[in-house]
Amino acid sequence: MSDAKADEIESRPPFHRAYSFGLVTGAFFLFSWVGQFVFQAVAFGNEASNHGESFSWAEYWPEFLASTFENWQSEFLQLVWQAAGLALFYFWGSSQSREGEQRVEAKVDALLEKSGLDPKKFDREARQEASGKA
Repeated sequence: MSDAKADEIESRPPFHRAYSFGLVTGAFFLFSWVGQFVFQAVAFGNEASNHGESFSWAEYWPEFLASTFENWQSEFLQLVWQAAGLALFYFWGSSQSREGEQRVEAKVDALLEKSGLDPKKFDREARQEASGKA
């Protein structure tokens, strides 16, 4: 093994540090899913006993899986829409993204002026390069 490769491997953080966010998120997920399983089983058992029936795993599993997928569908669709939708609108140039670009351009122009350079000169040069006349 080369020295560069060995140095790279030694400089990597341990697994639990490198993936701590994912591990904590996975632990929260498992904890909440087990909690849903237990409390839903208790509620299902109580409902069955109120009707004079006994708890049935064959009847419980489909109900548990249906409620799990219903929760996941609801939450993931909301999250995907928020993340993907915001990214799309930003990419398409929503008013918020244009506002951000205008602020950045104003700051760059101010820095150029402070340095004694003409921002309009850079705009002309950029247009000429874009049109292939440079």
